[in-house]
Amino acid sequence: MNLLLDSFWRAAAYCLRPRVIFLSLLPLILVIGMTVGLGYLFWDLAMDQIRLVLDSSAFVNHGWAWLDSMGLGRIKTVIAPLIVIFTVTPLIVIVSLLLVALMMTPVLVRLVALRRFASLEERNGASFLGSLVWSLGSTALALLALVVSIPLWFVPPLVLVLPPLMWGWLTYRVMAFDALATHADAQERRTILRAHRPQLMGMGVLCGYLGAAPSLVWASGAFFPPWFVFLAPLAIWIYMLVFAFSSLWFAHYCLSALYTLRNPTLVGGAMAFGSKSNLALPAGPLPSMPLE
Repeated sequence: MNLLLDSFWRAAAYCLRPRVIFLSLLPLILVIGMTVGLGYLFWDLAMDQIRLVLDSSAFVNHGWAWLDSMGLGRIKTVIAPLIVIFTVTPLIVIVSLLLVALMMTPVLVRLVALRRFASLEERNGASFLGSLVWSLGSTALALLALVVSIPLWFVPPLVLVLPPLMWGWLTYRVMAFDALATHADAQERRTILRAHRPQLMGMGVLCGYLGAAPSLVWASGAFFPPWFVFLAPLAIWIYMLVFAFSSLWFAHYCLSALYTLRNPTLVGGAMAFGSKSNLALPAGPLPSMPLE
């Protein structure tokens, strides 16, 4: 728990660095270009299809009549935009995660390593291609879960649980792997992911909920259409900052865990991994845990 909280506040502090803020703008440009392009090509078509499906449903028409009787008929004008927005948002989240993983995570991990773990040996347990395959494979599984679970999203409690769980699992898989790709070898990476899986999964789920928060900014564009062109980029940038925070949080946590694994005389070091770890320890004097 100490490691979890320590890496959390360090990640939050690193997000205030001008370099991190600047890096969060680079994927933003690509995502905005893609979002604007897709919106220009498919927004009207998507809206027409959603309205057609809604108007052809007897149940929905009864709902419209009830809203009219309650004096809330104007609400139905925003239902179709909200459905489109909440359907597209998970895809934007996934694309954002991949962009951060490919463009930002290696830079942020190196920033953390240079400032806190300069003496940590790089064992290059995963190549760029291996990281890419891992990310794409995890994303494919997350998309499959997304498609399978869509009917459950109409059950009110589950819509608040399932998407963050899926984003949390994807965030945990991608961020933890990339955080250890350069400095850990394959055996160390497997050991850390196995020993810290509950904590890493919890971090991913929390990041999943944080990633869902900007949807409120995104969806508010349906209520204030003139401001949509400003609110959409703002929401996407918030996504990027959330993912940058996630990357930093996993970098601080995983590199600290790796440092402790290689230096088991640190407090709780050997206990954190149990007796299953059979990794060789480095020879020579052990350095103290970096605090910066």
